[in-house]
Amino acid sequence: MGQSTDGLLVYGYDLGCDEEWKVREASGEYGELALPWYNPDADNEEDDSGFGTAAERKLLQALGFTETWETRTDDEYFAREKAAKEQLGVEIETYCSDSYPMYVLTAATLTANRGYVIDTTEKLSADRSAWDERLAWALGALGLTPVQEKPAWLLCSYADGF
Repeated sequence: MGQSTDGLLVYGYDLGCDEEWKVREASGEYGELALPWYNPDADNEEDDSGFGTAAERKLLQALGFTETWETRTDDEYFAREKAAKEQLGVEIETYCSDSYPMYVLTAATLTANRGYVIDTTEKLSADRSAWDERLAWALGALGLTPVQEKPAWLLCSYADGF
């Protein structure tokens, strides 16, 4: 029995990873990502060091959702957070593996779990202009400039436990 992987067909931008960022904001001797909202060296719970989590939090703040788990005032926090995430219209998806995460900014994701059929009709034939606008907004909010010229369909894989 081998390792199971998921296929991801995403529409958006490949952002890369800590070892090879695919954005123009990567600089320094090792191509570090220099953004005021991202600290890859943080190792405490108050300053989450994961790029995906930090980017999502930055996008939610740009949308006006500034609550956090620590500052929530009632049990309805998760419903408000879910609604805000849906309003974003984009997601930071992880590909490759959980121990070597790479990131894409996506406006549409189709996931094919091993052995299952997916219906691509709706998403592949969709008008992508609204997606392009949301992606452009998100890149501006994050302060990122991808080296990828424009959004595109990207085929990625993901496996956990590697």
